[in-house]
Amino acid sequence: MSFLSLFFITILFLAGCSEPTTTSEQAQEAEIATPAIVNPEHNGCQRCHMAQLDHNHDFSCSTCHNGNETDNNQQIAHDGLIAQPAHPSAMNKTCGTCHADQVAGSAQSMHFTLANKINLVRTSFGAEEKLTDLTKIPVADTPETILQLADDLLRRRCLRCHPYFSGDPYPDVKHGTGCAACHLDFSKGSPTSHTFLATPGDKQCLQCHYGNWVGADYHGRFEHDFNEEYRTPFLSKELTVRPYGVEYHQLVPDIHQQKGMICVDCHSGAELMNKPRTAAVTCQDCHLQANLDQALPLNVSQDNGQYLLYSKGDNKYHDLPLMRNPAHTAYQEAIDCQVCHAQWAFNDTGNNLLRNDTRAYDQFWKLTTQGSWEVESFLEYNLNPDFTTTRPPTMRDKINGEEKKGIWYQGYTMRRWEAIQLGRDADGKISVMRPVLDLHLSWIDEKYKVRFDAVAGHTADKGLAPYIPHTTGPAGMFYRQRLRDFYRLEELKKKELGTGK
Repeated sequence: MSFLSLFFITILFLAGCSEPTTTSEQAQEAEIATPAIVNPEHNGCQRCHMAQLDHNHDFSCSTCHNGNETDNNQQIAHDGLIAQPAHPSAMNKTCGTCHADQVAGSAQSMHFTLANKINLVRTSFGAEEKLTDLTKIPVADTPETILQLADDLLRRRCLRCHPYFSGDPYPDVKHGTGCAACHLDFSKGSPTSHTFLATPGDKQCLQCHYGNWVGADYHGRFEHDFNEEYRTPFLSKELTVRPYGVEYHQLVPDIHQQKGMICVDCHSGAELMNKPRTAAVTCQDCHLQANLDQALPLNVSQDNGQYLLYSKGDNKYHDLPLMRNPAHTAYQEAIDCQVCHAQWAFNDTGNNLLRNDTRAYDQFWKLTTQGSWEVESFLEYNLNPDFTTTRPPTMRDKINGEEKKGIWYQGYTMRRWEAIQLGRDADGKISVMRPVLDLHLSWIDEKYKVRFDAVAGHTADKGLAPYIPHTTGPAGMFYRQRLRDFYRLEELKKKELGTGK
């Protein structure tokens, strides 16, 4: 497909992705506005800063933030200040003083490294070696290969959610860094207090797991298209209506969410924040009699033959239904649970991503909302006829914080949820699939030269990859038909390839 074709498809059908990170020193040296004096009767930090502490962290501000808390002069008080003590570059010296094991483990966990995600994308664009964490993604200001362009995409557009970066300043997205990303409560971009949460709630999880990613689906949320014409009549410029950057359709939530369970009821800190990673939770852990007889999960107990799960979400005990249907025995090893039990799945096809180094942005007037605060602010400002100046097309590297030329626009050919696609994973097990690698990268440099034109990754089957939709519900009466349709299509493909096997 030519660039012009891609460009107009993007304009007509566009719809969203993530963004990136901040560096060590730069994250620490974030500029701090001069606050008003809120407690004139106090001296030191609390003269200007209100801080409600929990009993486990009820110690002086300088213990975590350094600085000089005995002086009322801001410049002296902030000398040596650590603005974000929970940031990965500082947490060893701050949080690690009391929580050494947790800090050491989390630094190598999947949430800190994002190794699975970045390697999935980089491999599809030709990377031969896997990276250990996101900070290792190479920097290429002037990409010469499609992999280098993909690296620039990851660093500046897609990696907006990770512990090094505090996220876009949308009301329900902005969060802390490092340990504070999960353990401090934020509201409208600011911490509500300095009371640390021992157990993060879904609010903390959704600060990163929003948009069309696992987490949002647990609450039944499907993000709208980006194009204004496809977002009406729910279109709004008010951030209270789109707290995650883009409005969303409210679909059926996962049955576990409906019952009052929260993310950490299944995904414990040991699973998410430890390295080496402990075994991931499975449906059989709680719903298969043989597994329960062998070992009870930490939050599951047995009472008179009945298995009960204690939820940290509603502080209640929930009956655990066991797998009794004969289908579970017949298909257990060959088919993933969500093949039958997923109520809907994400199907965003044709993910077009364009790096534009030029000042040609007028064509994007219907696409100012893209789930990226940086892109949105750039377009809103430059398309405002009341402003006589324009901003240059630049975006920050979310890993090192550097401002670099080029704006990354994003759009989808189509965004849908109704059809659940099936396929086989690396082990041959039938799983729910999504076109997560259906990526097409383009780049126009500042001289209007098309450097890359809708280059797709090296993936099979339109970029489909297995995933677990968190939209669990009753299998219903059509799960057998879903499987029959898959087997029939699989046989047709084999005949087309001439194998007949």
